[in-house]
Amino acid sequence: MKTGKEVIVITGGAGGIGQACARTFKNQPIIITDYSQELVDKSVATLSSEGYLVSGIACDITNKADIDKLCKFVAEQGSFKALIHTAGVSGTVKDLRKVYTIDLIATELLIDAFYTLATKDSVAVLLSSMMAHAVPANEKYDQALANPQAADSFGIVSQFVNNDSDVMYNFAKRGVQLLTHKNADRWGEKGARIVSVSPGVIETAMALKAAEEHPERMEVIKQATPLKRNGQPEDVADVIHFLVSDAARFITSTDILVDGGVIHNIKKMY
Repeated sequence: MKTGKEVIVITGGAGGIGQACARTFKNQPIIITDYSQELVDKSVATLSSEGYLVSGIACDITNKADIDKLCKFVAEQGSFKALIHTAGVSGTVKDLRKVYTIDLIATELLIDAFYTLATKDSVAVLLSSMMAHAVPANEKYDQALANPQAADSFGIVSQFVNNDSDVMYNFAKRGVQLLTHKNADRWGEKGARIVSVSPGVIETAMALKAAEEHPERMEVIKQATPLKRNGQPEDVADVIHFLVSDAARFITSTDILVDGGVIHNIKKMY
């Protein structure tokens, strides 16, 4: 599928937000990646049937060799325009290290790998979370979050999460935001950008699972949302599409909240 066009790469491309993002790029080549080749193939088939120029490859984003394979695949398809990193897990996995590894360490691995492909006007859009905004700045753990591959990083952060995987998720997503600041100058030297997007409660399979496990809590959040509804994948995808576009050419090293305004009310509850 080698084209002269700029390629959009979407991790977690088989998921709800990933699929919604893909559908905003009707006239550009898209590369879908996810942990399962079966899921990738299914997503590619669906999007192809809808008229999208799409290909796909499975990738374990926690594995450097797999990421290198992904980058090689991307380079073969065309010039690199954007990495849209939606892949991740929630605290429902009940495993602190798994949350930290997939949501934060893997994010840095992807940033470093795609930096080698980045050129002028390339952009990385990383999914954080509104709950990252509930974690206050603190030099005791921020240095560790900004350097997740350091040997002592996980151990330092673990001291602050009370053995709670949901809290670790919040911290890891704060780390994602810190990584955009850490890498902004480096990407900027190439004329490239790096930003994060923090969704609120978005009705994806992951959120619906959380709603089943914590129905009362999820209803409280919904009622606390100024817009009195949960978000849809398209609400996030449209913002990401804007951030990838040249209309956002002067936006970098920042986080965009897409939460219906609820995080400010959530903070008041604590």
